[in-house]
Amino acid sequence: MIRTKAEKQEMVTALATRLRRASTIYVTDFTGLDVAKITQLRRRLRQAGEAGALADAQVRGLEEHLAGPTGLVLTGADPIAAAKVLADFAREFEKPAIKVGLVDGKTVTPDLVKRLASLPTKHELLAQLGGALQAPMAGFLGALNGLLMNMVGALEALRNQRAAGSAS
Repeated sequence: MIRTKAEKQEMVTALATRLRRASTIYVTDFTGLDVAKITQLRRRLRQAGEAGALADAQVRGLEEHLAGPTGLVLTGADPIAAAKVLADFAREFEKPAIKVGLVDGKTVTPDLVKRLASLPTKHELLAQLGGALQAPMAGFLGALNGLLMNMVGALEALRNQRAAGSAS
């Protein structure tokens, strides 16, 4: 399909808007991946809640990494989910190669992207934090319950003692 100059400009403007909104961008080299595998990667990224892969776009500070077949993965608030999908996919199929990342405006190396992928997701970290905050409260409630049970036991013993004393 032949696009007019206006349609091409509209596509570039839409892409630029998406790039500005993305807090994290991963630049990948998908050389050697066939269409089916690229489609599978896009599907996995969408399932992880990410924007998907876009090809051949210009991003300030990343231009030197855009040579050859290049995919951009734009993420929202959670950079770890997309890093996990990319790392898992690369382990499974030995591709795509991660060229560089841009996390909150800072350039990160492929090794750092792999380290990000090994971290727990935002939801897992929040669950761990909730558990850490809940543990002391649960311990405190257990101690209070133990004190109450001791008090009930003492009152029961006192009642039994008085009942035994009045029976004799």
